[in-house]
Formats: sequence, structure tokens, C-alpha cells
Amino acid sequence: MVSPIIKKTQASRILTLAPSLLSADFSVLAKEIRQLLRNGCFWVHLDVMDNHFVPNLTFGPPVIKCLRKVSPKAFFDAHLMVDNPESLIDACAEAGVQLLTFHYEATPDRAKEVIDRIHEKKMQAGISIRPPTPVSRIEKLLRDVDLVLVMTVEPGFGGQAMIPSCLNKLRTLSRLRDKMRAKFLIQVDGGVNAETIGLAVAAGAEILVAGSAVFKDGKVRENIELLRKRMLETAYSH
Repeated sequence: MVSPIIKKTQASRILTLAPSLLSADFSVLAKEIRQLLRNGCFWVHLDVMDNHFVPNLTFGPPVIKCLRKVSPKAFFDAHLMVDNPESLIDACAEAGVQLLTFHYEATPDRAKEVIDRIHEKKMQAGISIRPPTPVSRIEKLLRDVDLVLVMTVEPGFGGQAMIPSCLNKLRTLSRLRDKMRAKFLIQVDGGVNAETIGLAVAAGAEILVAGSAVFKDGKVRENIELLRKRMLETAYSH
């Protein structure tokens, strides 16, 4: 995966903070995303929910297309929490999504086909697993994807507390990647804040999705600075 916003630490680890717009003010999304860009957050996480796969409804490709117009330099990472991810591939590509992640649980029998279709549309492909799903379920797909997203909460709502046991999946993925000589990035989403971001980095996370912790109290700049500080402190200490 090639992106100018991914930085390597001194230990050659790839790390980036990926703010989730799920916790932003939906009435001023353009303003919110510009604020992220001003503070150096070019990787933007877009949670697409359908009120079926998860009990919540957010936004879809039409909104993403509008956001692309006001943020042409952002890297759009769309996380599909929907029952039928295949139905949104074309629309997401047209909207300007660069990385499209879907849930293995939504289409376990057709996961490879979905990955191939995403790649056909010139997007990078990610696969995500919920807390109860073991890494072994997606092991055969690891050479095909560009990113694996480990959910450390049940998807659907922001502001949840991280499930610490899910961090073991990050360690497993890191070991498997080395063993398989695969090239996927490891992303974590769920309960990532100033107290837990170091734990996620230590376990092997490289792309750290944070929503509530970024937009909390409207102090976006201060929150981003703190999260980055904790993230890099852990990386340099390992």
C-alpha cells in the first residue's frame, strides 16, 4: 500500500492516526474534515452503516462523493458495515474511495470475490472481523488484501470501551504476516483513546482509528497531538 500520509518510525514501523468521522458533527462535515487536514490527518476513516449488519445508520457514497470535493488530498478509507458490500463497490469507487474495507462476516462465502471486485475498481481492499471472529477465518485471504481491520468493540456505535482480549488478534496477524511474507497493513478500530492507543501499537497495530478521542470536547488539535504523542512513545520504546 502506497500513501504519502503513512509515516515510518525509527524502528521502521508504519504508523498513522486515522480519525473516524463517525464522531464528527454531521451538520458540518466539510468543516470537520478540513480541520483534520489542517492538523496533519490525511487518512480519513468513513464508517458506512446500513442499520441491518449493525444497529445504526450513517452515510453512504453520495455523502462521501461530496466530501471528496472539499478534501481532494485526503486518503479515504471506507469501512462497510453492511449486509451486502458488493452492492456498494461501484458507488464507492465513483465517490473517490481509495481503500474499501468490508466485513468477512457479511459475506464469508464470497469474500475472495469481493476482494477481487474491489481491486478491479482500482481501490485497495481491506477485510474486517468482529470481536467474536478469530483470525483463522480469514487466514486464507491474507495474501489477497491490502489491510486487515480488527474491531476491538462490536461495530455500530462510537464511544465504546475497548475489549482488551481483541488485541491478541493484532499479535497473531503480525506473526502471520511475517511467516507468510504478506504485505497487508494492520488496522484497529474501537475504543482507541489516549489510554489505549499505546496498547494497540504495542500489540502490532499500524493504522489506528479513533473517533470520540479525536473529536472529544471540540478540541481536535489538542486531542490529535495527545494521541500522536502516546502512539509514538510506544513505538519508539519497542
